[in-house]
Amino acid sequence: MNKAIVAIGLGLALSGAAFAQEKSAKEQLVGAWTLVAVTSEMDDGQIGEPFGPSPKGVMIFSDDGHFSLSNRARKFQRLRLMTEPRRRPRRRKVSWRQAFAYYGTYSVDENTKGMMVNLAASTSANVAAIPNQKRTITLLNSDELKFDNP
Repeated sequence: MNKAIVAIGLGLALSGAAFAQEKSAKEQLVGAWTLVAVTSEMDDGQIGEPFGPSPKGVMIFSDDGHFSLSNRARKFQRLRLMTEPRRRPRRRKVSWRQAFAYYGTYSVDENTKGMMVNLAASTSANVAAIPNQKRTITLLNSDELKFDNP
């Protein structure tokens, strides 16, 4: 009897996977995605979390090829500009490092699952100045999106 239950469960799982494969990668991307993690790997192989554990954020993809990303550290240092005038530059710098956002247009290569983004603006002028930025989609289903930003 246990085998029948496993077979039914597996059949349902396979049916769901087959349904997800009918949609193109771009169709699967469209919508709002809640950020759960941001990791970075340095040239020396060291891995870090630039926005700390459990950052907050959202990435939104529209069906007409526009997107936006906004993320920040879960623990966000508040600015007290009026009460601490001597610390303004340092606090602004810390605040800037704790949040990041950009928006623009995107396209998807269905064969390679690669995504090309062109930024219209960013909280970092250096990032926005780079045209045709590639992202590699490493996982995409109805619940999860993971991509690398080389």
